[in-house]
Amino acid sequence: MQRLNQESIQVIQEVVSNHKDKQGPCIMMLHEIQDELGYIPFEAMEEIAKATNTSVADVYGVVCFYAGFTTIPKGKHVINVCMGTACYVKGSQVLVDTALEMTGASVNGTSPDGMFSIDATRCLGACGLAPVVVIDGNVVGNCSKEMLVKEIKAIQASEGII
Repeated sequence: MQRLNQESIQVIQEVVSNHKDKQGPCIMMLHEIQDELGYIPFEAMEEIAKATNTSVADVYGVVCFYAGFTTIPKGKHVINVCMGTACYVKGSQVLVDTALEMTGASVNGTSPDGMFSIDATRCLGACGLAPVVVIDGNVVGNCSKEMLVKEIKAIQASEGII
């Protein structure tokens, strides 16, 4: 298991301190930690459990229940491709394949350079915009292969990759 650096530990401690005496703090803490660190490390779950006087298993259960939480560090740029029925029928598999080819990431994995994570997700709740891709939190509806290529190339250019 990867050890956290002091900066990450400090972020976790600050988030827990800010929320520990509020109503329903667990989910708020988890969201804030994931926003700051990009994922939820086990050490964060331990701190949240202590602060909320609950077990680590309970906190872990919350993390596992909500699909939006991850315990695995993500790349700098996250591309979610919806694989729900409407999106799949309208060509989302081509979008996944394109993203994998362009970034070197694996499905639900991160590229070797840590720049991209590609997630084939369940329904994103925007079936009328199928196929849907979410890039760094921005929804791209009616996404075509050409649109995705353009988006990824723009990110690569901004990062000095191409």
